[in-house]
Amino acid sequence: MSDFSPQTPIQLQIRKIIFEKFNDVDLRFNNDEIFDIIKKNGDINNNWIVDDLEPFFNEICEKNIARNIAQNFTTMWFKLFEPLQEIKCNACGLNIHVGKTEEKSCPNPSCHSPI
Repeated sequence: MSDFSPQTPIQLQIRKIIFEKFNDVDLRFNNDEIFDIIKKNGDINNNWIVDDLEPFFNEICEKNIARNIAQNFTTMWFKLFEPLQEIKCNACGLNIHVGKTEEKSCPNPSCHSPI
């Protein structure tokens, strides 16, 4: 990866897309769909491929936000454990998206303040 730094951290972009488009435990979604939306929004390095975002998708699984229900080469399919909720972080001032049972700290990598 290059020195490119997105305006909004990739973690937060992924969570926002899930909140806005896939915030239902009965829906399934995949990393390719989310990657395409991030590319359309333009806040990503043009040289990145979907595989560059794998650590961020692994993180949402490790935090029990979603589970990987299937994988085919680079496409990973997910389902939410529970809907995300939108909260404003008082420390960094951003609207963030978290699971109800997720540890209550800001997912912004430059913040991590309790919420």
